Amino acid sequence: MKILTLASRNVYRNWHRTLVTTLAMAFACFIMILFAALMEGMVQGSEYQVVSMNMGDIQIHAEGYRDDPDLYTRIDDADGLVASLEQQGFHAAPRIYGFGLAAANLASAGVHLRGIDLGHEMDVTQLYKHLGKGEWLEASDEHGVVLGKKLAGTLGIDLGDELVFVGQSADGFMANDLFTVRGVLKSVSDGIDRTGMFMTMPALRELMAVPDGAHEIVVLRPDRASELAGATAQVEAVALGYETKNWKQLMPVIARMLETADVQTMIMLVITYIAVATVILNAMLMSVFERIHEFGIMKAIGVSPWQIVSLIYAETIIQTVVASLLALLTGWWVADYYAQNGIDMSSMAGSISYGGIAFDPVWYAYVTPEALLTPIVFLFIIVALAVIYPAVKAAVIRPVQAIYFR
Repeated sequence: MKILTLASRNVYRNWHRTLVTTLAMAFACFIMILFAALMEGMVQGSEYQVVSMNMGDIQIHAEGYRDDPDLYTRIDDADGLVASLEQQGFHAAPRIYGFGLAAANLASAGVHLRGIDLGHEMDVTQLYKHLGKGEWLEASDEHGVVLGKKLAGTLGIDLGDELVFVGQSADGFMANDLFTVRGVLKSVSDGIDRTGMFMTMPALRELMAVPDGAHEIVVLRPDRASELAGATAQVEAVALGYETKNWKQLMPVIARMLETADVQTMIMLVITYIAVATVILNAMLMSVFERIHEFGIMKAIGVSPWQIVSLIYAETIIQTVVASLLALLTGWWVADYYAQNGIDMSSMAGSISYGGIAFDPVWYAYVTPEALLTPIVFLFIIVALAVIYPAVKAAVIRPVQAIYFR
């Protein structure tokens, strides 16, 4: 018996039911391809926001600095450590920090100063590209600063305006100076948005009387596809005596959320495809009961139960293949469109944040082979399970009972 030929004829014979069943499978698979691409885009975008905007892959601190961040707890030979890391193939940049009070237009706010090494910082973060308006820091402008978005709003200042900083320097004297706003960042994180004030490292060293050393060294892997834990161990071996942690250890809430993204996708697959399985089960059961006489005659002339099962499965697989091709073509096209243009969610929320990290309100998809193929593979598995009962029902029919079935 030519099972594939007979299955094709049976599928075409009742094309109305075939069309409804195939479109239901295709629509569900299309939705899941798009959902998987959007979830992958969320993961990639979130990691980019954490790593490329601020933290880098790995950070090095002097012991105790993260628990009690003060001016005196520093990495002594920061330049030598940066050079050693660069010899290992890593990108690294030192940073120094300070705290104080900024005032302008009768308003004031606590600020967290960050001294930027312009020669290295651009190799480890993309913050300089994240300006909402204005320009990034320049070595020639020692009194130019870049502010967090909410800090600029609190102080009521804009590009070209001046602000006064007052604080205590490392030598115990008062640190105060007048600065000009060069740029204002987009939303990065809650801390940077509210208190972030960026300036060149030489300017901050002079302001806070910090002649050498660094409070933090940010490290970026040369190959982002390499294992983060292995890179962390490699950096830790170079930075002996200092605290070395990767961004997942520093931000466990965000890391956990991203790690569970695949689980969320699988849950949605199961929920969606259970509904699809119900449609397939109902359609195939209707097909079996409509063809009771046909199956009875086939068994009477010697067709085996396994051939009946194979026929039912062949009919279902033909529909699933067509549905998968439709879903792949439409899902890939729509996901690629949103990968280029994104979904603008700013109308629902001007600023979206989680765990203290601000996310881009434009949600981009990210098309990967897994996002395209996983929903299709899962569809075939669900269909194979859903057809078991109708196939067995047709296979165990007795010819005499089938002939007199009403």
